[in-house]
Amino acid sequence: MVVPSMAGKTSGGLKECGNPCAKIQIEASDTIRFSHPTPHRLLLKHMSNFIASLTTILLNLQRKKRKLLNYWDEIDAFETSLKMSEGKPEYNFYDGPPFATGLPHYGHILAGTIKDTVTRYAHQTGHHVARRFGWDCHGLPIEYEIDKLCNVRTKDDVMKMGIPKYNQECRNIVMKYSSEWEVVVKRLGRWIDMKNNYKTMDPKFMESVWWVFKQLYEKGLVYQGFKVMPYSIPCTTPLSNFEAGSNYKDVPDPAVVVAFPIVGEESVAFVAWTTTPWTLPCNLALVVNPNMDYVRVLDSKTGKTFILAEKRLSILYKDVKPESKEFKILAKCKGAELVGKQYVPMFDYFASDAETGAFRVIPGTYVTEDSGTGIVHAAPAYGEEDFNVCLKSGIIKREDFRRPSLNAVDVNGCYTADIKDFAGKRVKTLDGKSTEESTDKEIIKAIKAKDRLVNVGTIVHSYPFCWRSDTPLIYKAVGSWFVRVENMRERLLKNNSQTYWVPDFVKEKRFANWLEAATDWAVSRNRYWGTPIPLWVSEDGEEVVAVGSVEELYELSGVRITDLHRESIDHITIPSKQGKGQLKRIEEVFDCWFESGSMPYAQQHYPFENKDHFESIFPAQFIAEGIDQTRGWFYTLLVLSTALFDKPPFQNLIANGLVLAADGKKMSKRLKNYPDPMEVIGKNGSDALRLYLITSPVVRGETLKFQEKGVADVLKDVFLPWFNAYRFMVQNALRHEKVAGKSFVPDINNALASTNIMDRWILASCQSLIKFVREEMAAYRLYTVVPRLTKFIEQLTNWYVRLNRKRFKGAQGEDDALHSLNILYEILLTLSVAMAPFTPFLSEYMYQNLKRSLPKEKQMDSVHYCMYPEPIEAAFNVRIEEAVGRMQTVIELGRVSRDRRTKPIKNPLQTFTVITENKQYLEDLENLKKYIIEELNVQNVVLTTDESLVTVIAEPDRKRLGQRLKTAIKEVSDKITKLTHDELRSFQKNGEITIASHVLTTEDLKIIRRYNGPVDHYEPSGNDEVLTVLDLNIDQVLLQLGVAREVTNRIQRLRKKSGLAPEDPIKMFYNTKDGAIKEAILANTEYLNSTIIYPLVLVEVAPEAIFAEELASVTNDNDFQIWFSK
Repeated sequence: MVVPSMAGKTSGGLKECGNPCAKIQIEASDTIRFSHPTPHRLLLKHMSNFIASLTTILLNLQRKKRKLLNYWDEIDAFETSLKMSEGKPEYNFYDGPPFATGLPHYGHILAGTIKDTVTRYAHQTGHHVARRFGWDCHGLPIEYEIDKLCNVRTKDDVMKMGIPKYNQECRNIVMKYSSEWEVVVKRLGRWIDMKNNYKTMDPKFMESVWWVFKQLYEKGLVYQGFKVMPYSIPCTTPLSNFEAGSNYKDVPDPAVVVAFPIVGEESVAFVAWTTTPWTLPCNLALVVNPNMDYVRVLDSKTGKTFILAEKRLSILYKDVKPESKEFKILAKCKGAELVGKQYVPMFDYFASDAETGAFRVIPGTYVTEDSGTGIVHAAPAYGEEDFNVCLKSGIIKREDFRRPSLNAVDVNGCYTADIKDFAGKRVKTLDGKSTEESTDKEIIKAIKAKDRLVNVGTIVHSYPFCWRSDTPLIYKAVGSWFVRVENMRERLLKNNSQTYWVPDFVKEKRFANWLEAATDWAVSRNRYWGTPIPLWVSEDGEEVVAVGSVEELYELSGVRITDLHRESIDHITIPSKQGKGQLKRIEEVFDCWFESGSMPYAQQHYPFENKDHFESIFPAQFIAEGIDQTRGWFYTLLVLSTALFDKPPFQNLIANGLVLAADGKKMSKRLKNYPDPMEVIGKNGSDALRLYLITSPVVRGETLKFQEKGVADVLKDVFLPWFNAYRFMVQNALRHEKVAGKSFVPDINNALASTNIMDRWILASCQSLIKFVREEMAAYRLYTVVPRLTKFIEQLTNWYVRLNRKRFKGAQGEDDALHSLNILYEILLTLSVAMAPFTPFLSEYMYQNLKRSLPKEKQMDSVHYCMYPEPIEAAFNVRIEEAVGRMQTVIELGRVSRDRRTKPIKNPLQTFTVITENKQYLEDLENLKKYIIEELNVQNVVLTTDESLVTVIAEPDRKRLGQRLKTAIKEVSDKITKLTHDELRSFQKNGEITIASHVLTTEDLKIIRRYNGPVDHYEPSGNDEVLTVLDLNIDQVLLQLGVAREVTNRIQRLRKKSGLAPEDPIKMFYNTKDGAIKEAILANTEYLNSTIIYPLVLVEVAPEAIFAEELASVTNDNDFQIWFSK
């Protein structure tokens, strides 16, 4: 497994961020705006000098200003990052070239995001990563657009138009949407060189393609053959097998059984079944399996005698029992006994072919008893197996290029004049449907008129369609130039084994299976807009010259050229060295997949330029495209690299799955079943779309049903909490500066010196996160990395910040507050750099604001210039992480209990009991009791090992075990439910147990802890290790405390609504007619003073100088009046 680590040594990581930078003033990013409901000015310019209050910050959904993009342009950010990384180890990346004749869709956006994420990370881990965009400019996608535009239907239409004009039209639209692509790529935050791009139509690129081909030719890997291939009628060209395999559809076709009378025994006929009646005029043989059993039957209804496979009688008769009245078996024989028998052809168009052995029965083991009649009609020009079996039997030869029976269908899919009754008829309807006027129907009518039609019906089956024109393909024998792939299979598999794929199953199953069955690759296309195949051939075809460069062509022909397209070279001839006059170039151009497969060499103009550099960095360390490229770009890259250098062209590959519409169907412009990508970005920002895509199953090679709500959820669940943590830090830094009388200057040593368990926990969790990201990114597992990053943001905001809010506000003294501020600053700064490859905009925004508190020599112009954070060894603490994890577990169990009994968290309860026999578990919780008390709003937490009220049982995973144990599942399940307490403890300790000779693991059964105590006023929750019990009994003290908490809540809401900062001094007054509220406030004066800071004074009338007031509901509707004054 090749996994070259991208976690190379950095120059000190986050804390050695490089050279001084110029001051920059960015007030909003691509996704952020600021609202100023108060006259306070938002301080963004000098984080180290907090002189103003922070006001409300909102996410900008309209993104009216894209200041970060402008800023990156101003500092030439991408190019600068490349210059800064010069001299570092090169990280070689290939970008598969898209066509610019279509707009980018979610598949492009997904692949682009994956590529950008990985290459950004590679840069941040100390590599020089040149990223060059490329365009696929040749081939059917371009020609097809011109054919529609210029109403071109046939080769004659092109010839009338002229190849120079046709190709110029193609050249005119090649870059049709290139500007739109650039806009999308830029808005996505992708850094890639689009100015210095490569195009497959550039002369230098095309020249390298010539070089590649000549190398293959000189190795004996190129040959001209006559082979049945998938053929696109509208595109008038054969397709490769992997192109044909990319677009199958279920379509109806006629299914007919026809009779072929035996010569000299015309009352007896072979019967054959076919779904392509249009091939019957070109029938040259019937094929039987020599090892199968055949029968001669007398048909009771017609009195005719038929021969077919014994096990296929059901195709003609409903009752196939020996005593059936529908037929009578006259004789039986093996297929071998039928071989050599001659039959009367269906049509006499090619009767003369009988002289070369046509119209006889031949053997073929591919004939099966699964379908049809057990006798296959063979039209060798229109079926690959038919071709091979007729070739083997001597009915045809490979050099029969001009034989009429093998050329009865022209390039436009129509019968030639040789099929006189149907001349000019198109053999296949372009919509894939049979109509009354279709050729199949006319053929069937003619067969019926000859009394040779035995049976007719319809079958719905999977049929290949052209990937470009979306029309049915036919199989047709064509002369073509091939690259020998079949004799490379073992080498292809060997080289594939040296690569590393994510996900692995795509490599080991889908791709390996394709390689094992790889067939010779037809690389020629009978088209016009493409790289011409550089073969000059004599008129008799005996002398062939392969040209590998422009200079070589000049030396051979004496003609200098600057362009390599057909209009520039078709007229050039090369004098024969064998006295055969002038050699002329063959008409064909390359399959565009040959060009994209050559891009590693052609984009560098190898070997004519950059030879040493290319060879020093080949193969690529990383490529990524959709899973469908296993039969496309991934395959052609490997074939050419294996043929040229006998090594894989890449080391690491991510194959993403397909992005489908929300309904699970293919995204369709016609159906409009998906939101426009630019609208989604406009509403939610690029970072949200990026994170949504690379967090989804699609990065594991699975499909994604695109939901715009999922993008919005990223904004709500990840970005807003993350941003709020930043805002909270600034607010409290401002408060601390005011109290301390000096600026807040971050100090990592102060952070590391904290003894607070939550400080140590979040620092330790951050180090574990960085370590995990580095390990997983080295293995290219984005699907594990991004969820872990977003989970950490949740831990930071929902646990660390929330549980320590009072500390930040100085509740435990300013020294302690300074520890928490330094911790949070360090985490946010680290997170801004760690998230940079994934969310380049928001990370940049965070960094630009946070860096202002760093010494200037450690500030960087962009977060993307910073090296990826290195874990701080001194901050690792697995034990504290485990302890806080246990605290979180019991708090969540307590919340489940409250939810189950509909007890809101605002209502205080008396006791929360935690029961487990694990003493270390309880010791961990002992140090964290106060957080459990605060989070669950209980008065006491009881920790005990007394399990007298606990029953521990095990439950089997019946579905999982049933698949494995089959009939033993009942016995094993019964024994699982009877396991003793000691046996279960042993299982928990060891992770496995043997029951009835079967080894079971923690995945096979789960431990459940049940509460056996009173349940009327107690609510238990538990897992396999701990049981919690929440006491629901409520007394007067708890009721009053609940009222006091609600009063506090109302006051805090009004402060926030009024735009007050936590440190803003105010006077607070209240009035209520509810005596219970007054009593509750008096009883909890100490609690109120500690939470709302300033005294709450009871008044009868409204005070003067009021700037905020509210009539609130505490125990009843509108029963509590609050006033704020200066």
